[in-house]
Order: sequence, then C-alpha cells, then structure tokens
Amino acid sequence: MAKYLIVGGVAGGATTAARLRRMDESAEIIMFERGEHISYANCGLPYYVGDVITERENLLLQTPESFKKRLNVDVRIKNEVVRIDRENKLVEINDLINNTSYTETFDKLVVSPGAEPIKPPIPGIKDKAIFTVRNVNDTDKIKTYINENKPKKAVVVGAGFIGLEMAENLHHLGMMVTIIEMAEQVMTPLDYEMAAVVHQHLKTKNVEFYLNDGVSQFKRNADYLEIHLQSGRKVDADMVILSIGVKPETKLIKEAGIELAPNGGIKVNEYLQTSDPNVYALGDAIAFPHPITGKYTNAYLAGPANKQGRILANNLVLGHKQTYKGSIATAIAKVFDLTIGSTGLAEKVLKKEGISFVSNITHGGSHAGYYPGAMPTSIKITFDPHSGKLYGAQIIGYEGVDKRTDLIATVLKKGGTIYDLQEIEHAYAPPYSSAKDPVNQAGFTAGNIIEGLVNIIHWDELNQLHAANNFILDVRTPDEFELGQIEDAVNIEVDQIRNRLDEIPRDKKIIIYCGVGLRGYFASRILMQKGFSDVYNLSGGYKTYEHATCKQSNEDIFESSYVAKDSHIYRKKTSSEEKEIQSEKKTIEVDACGLQCPGPIIKLKKEIDKLENGDRLLQKVTDQGFMKDVASWCNMTGNKLISLDSDKGIISAVIEKQKKDEQCSVLNNGVAKNKTMVIFSDELDRALASLVIANGAAATGNKVTLFFTFWGLNVIKKANKPKVQKDLMGKMFSKMMANCADDLKLSKMNMMGLGSKMMKKRMMAKKVDSLEDLLKTAMENGVEMIACQMSMDVMGVDKDELLEGVSIGGVATYLEEAEKSNINLFI
Repeated sequence: MAKYLIVGGVAGGATTAARLRRMDESAEIIMFERGEHISYANCGLPYYVGDVITERENLLLQTPESFKKRLNVDVRIKNEVVRIDRENKLVEINDLINNTSYTETFDKLVVSPGAEPIKPPIPGIKDKAIFTVRNVNDTDKIKTYINENKPKKAVVVGAGFIGLEMAENLHHLGMMVTIIEMAEQVMTPLDYEMAAVVHQHLKTKNVEFYLNDGVSQFKRNADYLEIHLQSGRKVDADMVILSIGVKPETKLIKEAGIELAPNGGIKVNEYLQTSDPNVYALGDAIAFPHPITGKYTNAYLAGPANKQGRILANNLVLGHKQTYKGSIATAIAKVFDLTIGSTGLAEKVLKKEGISFVSNITHGGSHAGYYPGAMPTSIKITFDPHSGKLYGAQIIGYEGVDKRTDLIATVLKKGGTIYDLQEIEHAYAPPYSSAKDPVNQAGFTAGNIIEGLVNIIHWDELNQLHAANNFILDVRTPDEFELGQIEDAVNIEVDQIRNRLDEIPRDKKIIIYCGVGLRGYFASRILMQKGFSDVYNLSGGYKTYEHATCKQSNEDIFESSYVAKDSHIYRKKTSSEEKEIQSEKKTIEVDACGLQCPGPIIKLKKEIDKLENGDRLLQKVTDQGFMKDVASWCNMTGNKLISLDSDKGIISAVIEKQKKDEQCSVLNNGVAKNKTMVIFSDELDRALASLVIANGAAATGNKVTLFFTFWGLNVIKKANKPKVQKDLMGKMFSKMMANCADDLKLSKMNMMGLGSKMMKKRMMAKKVDSLEDLLKTAMENGVEMIACQMSMDVMGVDKDELLEGVSIGGVATYLEEAEKSNINLFI
C-alpha cells in the first residue's frame, strides 16, 4: 500500500489528494495544511470583502470533515511541515494546536506551498490598519476591521489583478478609494495602451490613483494613517490593503537541498517531479518552461494548479504517462464595469526576450451593432510577422470578453496562428456576436498585415517621427475632426479621397488614421493602389491614440469631499450645482447604445436640434469616447452639459439646449472680454511683462489664461522640486534648462547672469514685485495657468516639478480659451 504525504491543502494539494483517492482506493493519503482551512476559493476573497458574496461558508469548498467522509483523506489542519528528510523519506511536522512535533514517513511526497505576499520593510508597515489578502484569515481580519471601525477612506497599494478587485469592492462598500502604483500603469501584464483604457475607466468611477509613485512610509496619526509617497505627496487613509505582489514560498524545499529554477521557483520536469525522484511539486511555487519562450516562469493561477494536481496524481499511480505542457498565463479580471482578459505574451515581454513579432489592435462590438445594447470590445494580438504564429492577446470590453479570451487561448495553447483565428467557427446570433466575430476580425486584420495589404504604425511610433517628413491624414468626418485630432493632421474624409488625391503629397510618409482603424484601412488601400508608396495606417485608430496619450493618473480628486455627521461621504457642491439640483426641466431620452463614433455625436446634434431652448436631452451611449466628446461638443456649440455618468459600460449624458445669445457666458454685449497669453520664452524680462499684464487684466475682472509651452515651462517650476524619474533625454534637458523662476536670465544684457541680478536688485529698490511674487499674486487673482502636456513630454518636465495650482492641458484646451478672448498674446 502506497503512502502519500501532501504539503498544502488549497487548490493544488486538495486536487491532488482527491484525484489520488479516485485512482487508488487503498493508498494512505495524509494532507497537511498549516492554516485553518482547506480547498477554499482564493479568487472569491475580494468579493466577500465587498459583500458581493455574502455568505462566508460559500468560500469554503471543502472542510477536513467532508474531505475525510467523501475521500477518506487524513486532513491535518494547523499542522506545518517544517523539514524534509530526503534520505530517510520522512517529514517533520509542528502541530500548531497542541504545540508538539512529530514525524511521518512517505513513499512519495507532494509539495504545494503556494506563494506568499510581498511585504517590503517600509516603516510603519505593521500597523493594525494595514492588511494583505491571501487567505480566509486575512479576509476575516479585514471584515472585522471594517465592521468595527467603519472606515471611509481606503488605500490600495499595488494595482495588479487582486489590487484592482479590492479597490472595486471597497468602493462598492461606499469608501473613497485611492490606488498607489509604482509602475507607470495598472495591471502590468497588459501593454501600456491597453492599461490606458483601464485608467480612463477608473476615472469615471471616481477612483483616485497615483502612478509612477511608491510608498516610503506609513505613519500613524491619531485615528488615521498618513501615507508618505516617494514623490513627497501625502495621502490619508483609514485602512490600507497591500497588494504589491507575491513570491514562491520555497523555504522548505530550499532547506531540503532540492533544486530551484533561476527565477526562484521549484524546478520540476514535465511529470511535475523535482530533482528528488520521490518529491513532486505543483501550484504557485513551481517554475516550468514557458511554452513560447522556453524560460522558467511561475503561473500564479488557480486553473493551472488544479490541472497540475490531476496530472500529478495520475503519474504517481499509473507511472509517468501524462506530461504537463506549461501555462500560457490565461487570466481575466473584472474592474468595475470593464472585463480584462489576457493570454500568452504581451508586446513588452516579446521585446525583452528578443522575439520578432507584430502587434495590432482592433475594435469591435460585443454583438451585432443593429441589435440593441452592443458594447465596445478592444483586442490586441501579437504574432510572428512571417508564419503568423500567435504569441498573445489582450482583450478589454464589457460583454463576451471571457469567451473571446478562451477562444484565442485555445488556439495559442495548440501553437496556432492568426489564420486559425480567421477560421474559428463561433456560435452566431445577433444578441451574441456578429457574423464575423471580433476574434475573426483580429485574424483577418493580422492577415492583411502579413500579406502586405496594409502597413501599420503604432501610437508611440507616431510620436517619435520627425514631423517635417510626414503627412498625417485624418479620414474621419469633419465633425469628428473638430472634436479632437492628432496635431498637424489634415482632414480629408475617406469617401472624398479619390477626388482629392492632389492634396496628398507623394514625397512624404503618409500616416492615416480614423476612429478605430477600419476607414483608415480603406483609405490605405486606395492610396497604395493609386501609386502612393509610403502609406501607414494607425493601429487602433484615434481611439487607441487618445487613450494612450492623454493624462493617465487621477490625483487629488477627494480634496472637495468630506464625511458628514451621518457618516456618509459627500462632495461639496457649488452654488450653481445646488440650483441645478433644485430645477426641474423637460427631459427627452435618446438611446444611442451600439453606435460607434461619430454616430453618438451625430445623433446628439440631430436630436437636440428638435428641442426648445431650456429643454434637456438624456442620451445613453456605449461608445466610451463619448465621455470626452460630449464635453468638447458642448463647449463648441454652447449647449450646457448638466451631468455625465457611466454605469456598466453605458454612458448617460444630460445636455441642456441653450439660446444662441446665452451660449457664451464670456460675452459682454456680444464682445468677448477674456485674455489669453502663450508664454513660450523663459527670459526674465519677458516673463515679468507677462505676469504684469496678467495681473492687471485680472484686477479689472477679466478671466486670464496663461498657456506655458516649451521654454516657458521653466517660469512655473518649483524652487524645491521633488525627485522624479526621467529618461536620458529628460535628464539632459533638465541640466540645460533653468531650474525655476529665480534662475531665469535676461533677453538682453544678461552678462553671464550679472544682468539678471542687477534687475532683481533694481526691482527690490523700486518696490516692484519679484517674479515669484507676481506668480503668487496671479494665482490668488484667479489667473488660470496651464502647462502644455506635449511640451512637458518633449522637454522631460514632470507635473510634480510645477507650482501647485498649475493645470495640465493640450492645444485644444488653449484654443477653447482663445475662442472666448478678445486679446491673445504670444510672448
């Protein structure tokens, strides 16, 4: 009779024990678990915290008693295996209940130790209000703390899958939630432009989050925690969830002298056997060659662990007949209304491994567009540029993300190609899909790229090109173009291209874009067949470009929020908002769900033209670009955006139609009174002149907007700037540019800096305010100061280096203010 010992009683260990019993009724099977629970649903823990799963017992899939009764397995909870004696084939166990030690012999030993949360030695990290989420006990502690302390503000450190799930569930409990992430994006397995979609969605849910920033210290301050960030910021919280990551728990194996892989996991062969032929391992702690790269990797996923348990048990009983082929890390997560799926290798990993690849992004609908309720779905795939072998996929959407992730994962696991995606036969009816599913479309588009029917360029490549050598062609409608465009783009609608070929240069690189890439493909085919030789279509279109290039983080959004006596969180309302709440006006509801850009805006214009002045339109839309477009449209047309909300992927916007003479509040008797200035220079005398004029205009009651661009950014830098991470070019620019306003030089007679010192001394003698004082006065007078985002990116200037109160904007922001002004200066 064989005797099997199993260390670890959760996913991998419990599955192995159950399969062993089904394969060998006579075997002696003992399973050790140092915790109180076995076979529980780790992945359900965040949802139990958020009261989505209300019954704790539902998380406990098995108990020691049920395991014994059904499977005749001796389960010993709160028993920790502390030593493996390989020579004598025995283990030493500490009985944590009775505080005793004993040994057990084995014929075969199975270890499934899992992974442990990473808790770096940050000062204050052991505070009673700081928690990890790894097991049922962790969750019990969190639930108890919430019930007893009624926290109103929670901070989640780490924005991986679990971190974001915890953020959503704490938000579901009514807390203000802040996320702190050291990387430049959330969900690091995703590529940046796909994570950018998640960033924008989190903003619609009023989740505060800081990127490129980490925690330097936790400091207890009376009844709340003060969290010090590496950037110098401080964030307050009633409780903190640590979700920084996990690492394989291999101490027991390492001390036994069993071989570890280069990445620190337990090295196993295809039969899940360690370097000791009598010891097997599975689960989060093992390292196995990746099916694509061949390098040892860990898969911190429940699905592979359960499959490994079945394979391992079969091999123990039947001999080494079944092999484990590795995991391609297929995963999925719910982040508020979004679903994010991924499988295989992301672009960033392929670059790191030096694997030649092509990537492409396509956008489609969750089902047929003519059937109500179609939701947007974005798919990015990576593949071999020659054979079309599939390497990976990332999918983001609201419905059907799971089935499409599974379809692609199945092809990928079998070593399939993009041509297999084209041929997938899926179940089709209008409520569920389209005749050509988005997965098919991803394959078709990839095929076009390999076959040379279209050349593609990506959003980040476009930003690096030299503008003089390119011609950027926007083939959307004029209305779409007005709502937002790539800088220097020329708008020729796709249906007019054949008649306007003479407007397109043949000696430049032609970069075409549309909303999502489809019309850009049509335009590319026209130009390529008309003799244009250097034509590229922007992958993912303007939708992907805008998501990736706009502001990603969402800081300081809770400054106007407070906790009232009734213990609820409220946002301070302006007097105009209070009046809006009290007013009741006729509202017409319009359903634009399923329409893709520019459909929602066209329908909005058509429907609002039918309304009387003062009436309101409630429009519901599933195209996520509408969140930004509707605000821009209202600013351009003078209609009033009353509210803008998003729930389960459906955007609801309320717009009030206004009279023509009421559409521009900045007009006085038909004449604009605002003032705008573009500050391009960082020369002291010109900066002084700008601030003197601005303060004078503000003092007369005019709204003044200063737009700082390129060298002008130096005027609004802090004197004591925090340390920020920069690339090589950013560091070089920092060394060459002025450090702050006090470091500026004169445009004439600077004389190696002597001139500027003389000027400052003369100003002091004549009691003229210094530039620093003028800046402070301007802000106090309500002068709006905007730093150009594009210039900041080019010059390597970080937001945290700028004065408090300076906002970040683009050319469209400046132009909107200039439209309302009767004076516009360039300095």
